[in-house]
Amino acid sequence: MTILAMDQGTTSSRAILFSDDLQVQATAQHEFQQHFPRSGWVEHDAGDIWTTSAGTARAAIEKAGAPRIDAIGITNQRETVVIWDRKTGRPIHRAIVWQDRRTADLCDRLRDDGIEDQVTDTTGLLLDPYFSATKIAWLLDNVEGARDRAKAGDLAFGTVDSFLIWKLTGGQSHVTDATNASRTLLYDIRKGCWSDDMCKLFGIPPELLPEVRDSADDFGTTRADLFGRAIPITGVAGDQQAATVGQACFRPGMMKSTYGTGCFALLNTGDQAVRSQNRLLTTIAYRLDGKTTYALEGSIFIAGAVVQWLRDGLKLIREASETQGLSARADDSQQVILVPAFTGLGAPHWAPNARGAVFGLTRNTGPAEFARAALESVGFQTRDLLQAMRADWPQADDAVLRVDGGMTASEPAMQFLADILGAPVDRPRNTETTAQGAAWLAGYRAGLCPAPDEYAKAWQLDRRFEPQMDKDDRDRRYSAWQRAVQAVLSV
Repeated sequence: MTILAMDQGTTSSRAILFSDDLQVQATAQHEFQQHFPRSGWVEHDAGDIWTTSAGTARAAIEKAGAPRIDAIGITNQRETVVIWDRKTGRPIHRAIVWQDRRTADLCDRLRDDGIEDQVTDTTGLLLDPYFSATKIAWLLDNVEGARDRAKAGDLAFGTVDSFLIWKLTGGQSHVTDATNASRTLLYDIRKGCWSDDMCKLFGIPPELLPEVRDSADDFGTTRADLFGRAIPITGVAGDQQAATVGQACFRPGMMKSTYGTGCFALLNTGDQAVRSQNRLLTTIAYRLDGKTTYALEGSIFIAGAVVQWLRDGLKLIREASETQGLSARADDSQQVILVPAFTGLGAPHWAPNARGAVFGLTRNTGPAEFARAALESVGFQTRDLLQAMRADWPQADDAVLRVDGGMTASEPAMQFLADILGAPVDRPRNTETTAQGAAWLAGYRAGLCPAPDEYAKAWQLDRRFEPQMDKDDRDRRYSAWQRAVQAVLSV
């Protein structure tokens, strides 16, 4: 039995084949171009998303010797918006990416109108360009004829999962899952349906929207010509929720943090949709067998992307892996602080117009100090999130943080994370938990994988990072970080 996980991310598309006991059989990955038409604007060519997703799936299947694929699970970059023609399947514009800030002014106007509390009560989210609704509205208002075509039912909206399912099924399925729906600003997370009030508020015709299903459900069947036979799609979740499932965070109080392009921490709050008092998000962790499990989430826009900036922007390194060795040579007498607000600051600040800054430079500051400051910025931002979570939900005080994603391979970064949090950090043997979560969802629905409790027993620890930093030093360094953030926010 073989499960194909399609992991469509912000900078690349990947495919991983898993056996029914969730062992990796083959992988393939392909990066695609990022488009930055203006400052703060980020776009993808939806055609690139499709071709790289289908291409890596075929490549992984070929590497594994063309086994029979029994189920497909999809996980995806969230909030990114695609609108396409229902007849032709062609997008009406490039996809607007979750990092895009073009609708910041619209969010400010709506906030000034005093409707953010209503939005948060319904969706669990805040008014920020990060989420899908204002991006949809921008497309309808800026692509000629789009709004009239949407009202006529000629167009379809989807987050990336919906677009891929449409393409995979040859236009037969216009669906999404509850986790992706919960990131749009249009979904009532308590009632479990699209909100008429939110659609009216943002001017979104309901005719655009996909049907919402459980995270492990029947999403349609692929065209037979794509992979040699028709294959059922039985699992879908946004990337951070898929990682939560992959980390087996099924019990209330369990926490995970994924370090990819951004950093996203989720705290399982069970059947309680906890209203944050610290500007975190209330979101859906997963929906299984009709039962919704909620989470508190903190989102950091720049995590692994800060290493890409060292490589592509400053040209200080040639490969991301060089950061670990370079940072180890940093001068301990310097405390260089980098606030990587390249596309604004996420939780708990939600400052879309903030921009990055570096503090503590001396004449002797060089590449090593920049590398260490880049890695440490991720730890500082994670502490911001965890402190807010513990304030909102005190049961999280004793939680161990499970981590995954590419940056967790950096021993200095993970040790600093444990140090600055003052809490243990657990890295699993399999750090590619996002794809594994999608595979488990698909396998669970298809009857190939065990129930959550049994699946959780198979989670394996690679290494626990225990805090080693003195408390006074930890507090001093974190206070310096807080002052730096305040300086950025005050500009």
